Amino acid sequence: MTERPVSPGGGRLYAFTKRLFDLVFAALGLLFFLPQLPFLALLVKLETPGPFLFRQLRVGKDGRLFRCYKIRSMVVNAEELKDSLAHLNEADGAAFKIRDDPRITRVGRFVRRSSLDEFPQLINVLKGEMSIVGPRPQVPSEVAAYRPEHRERLLVKPGLTCLWQVSGRNDVDFEEWMRLDREYVRRRGFKMDLWILLHTLPAVIARKGAY
Repeated sequence: MTERPVSPGGGRLYAFTKRLFDLVFAALGLLFFLPQLPFLALLVKLETPGPFLFRQLRVGKDGRLFRCYKIRSMVVNAEELKDSLAHLNEADGAAFKIRDDPRITRVGRFVRRSSLDEFPQLINVLKGEMSIVGPRPQVPSEVAAYRPEHRERLLVKPGLTCLWQVSGRNDVDFEEWMRLDREYVRRRGFKMDLWILLHTLPAVIARKGAY
């Protein structure tokens, strides 16, 4: 089936309203999140030494790099251990996923499955590097392995939640993930964003594909 050409995605009104929503939602989300911060920080640091927040280089809109914030859910030297665990990778395509990743801490497994580890990305939203709704940002090494059609997902800001997030997350294979992201780029607008937001909470509660 021939894919439709990329649409402008709702025009200036959509872009303005989306940014306004991002700012309001991110500000309110951070107000809610901040009181939980000391407790989560204590849990993370009691289990393993190292910083509470994890900052990682990710690829944003038009290929621009930015520092993505997360609650640290792995041991401090997780990046150094990645190559030694390559044989355990369960993902296909340009992705790296291990269901029982030995680098993940006990607290980390909880915050990942509950999606609490993503809350600091509201800072990225306020900075304009991310949006509430949009394709999840990937690391440069994975983006470098994209085929040309996969790069279409870089036409929009990455987001906290997306079609992939509400469709099973890690249970979705790589090509289907990329197809869902391209579908969002082509169909994005008020209705699509609202549909994704309404389905995000049930998906997080169900924890389908979360590991």
